[in-house]
Amino acid sequence: MSNLSKEQYRYLLCVKKHKRIVRVSRILILLSFLFIWEFTANAGIIDSFIFSSPSKIALCFWGMLLDKSIFLHLGITLYETVISFLLVIITSILAAVALWFSARLSEILDPYLVVLNSLPKSALAPLLIVWLGATRTTIIVAGMSVAIFGSILNLYTSFTTVDPGKIKLVYTLRGTKYQALTKVVLPSSVPAIISNMKVNIGLCLVGVIIGEFLAARNGLGYLIIYSSQVFKMDWLLMSIVLLCIMATMLYSLINLLEKWCMHRF
Repeated sequence: MSNLSKEQYRYLLCVKKHKRIVRVSRILILLSFLFIWEFTANAGIIDSFIFSSPSKIALCFWGMLLDKSIFLHLGITLYETVISFLLVIITSILAAVALWFSARLSEILDPYLVVLNSLPKSALAPLLIVWLGATRTTIIVAGMSVAIFGSILNLYTSFTTVDPGKIKLVYTLRGTKYQALTKVVLPSSVPAIISNMKVNIGLCLVGVIIGEFLAARNGLGYLIIYSSQVFKMDWLLMSIVLLCIMATMLYSLINLLEKWCMHRF
């Protein structure tokens, strides 16, 4: 800090102050929302049977924590989401590489990928149940179906927009197309791959929940649909809160991976 000028020191203080204000403001907004929700539920301003309250949700979570049933639902949803996410990433990278290698193949498949990507994925879930049965495989495939086609299109677009001068340099030095892929295209597309991962982790979670709505006997999606049918709003809202926390944690892991890749590459 002794090597910094007064202006630099003031700038760093302003940055720290800004981050502190943002962090405190976020916490205050959340606490204010929870307080207003709890107060209005206890005062009878809103119907606590329909809207529940933070204290009831906390008690519900604590009860399921004590009997350990919540771990089953969390673990199953997390497992299905991670598996579908990994399969989407692997499949989309391989498919994008195949399309990049063959311009003719990309021209043939492009309209089909566009149509499948624009298709409402919730419409596929009942069909997947008929084809694959009400199994965990169906839920994983439902999670994949939400993200896979858009991921392929985005990665292929990223591959094709890599600096052509660098690729031409590889060919000038008598390099092969495989070397152009591994030395130029893939390294240059790391930010796009990470960006796709950030989007896909949320989409896979959405797809898994859709699948659990229709084909599960466990998981947070099953808990949501079951609790809505028997009017257990505490369970329903608790499941939604847990989904938000899970999505935030998974997104944070991708952010850590992004920082590592930025440092590494």
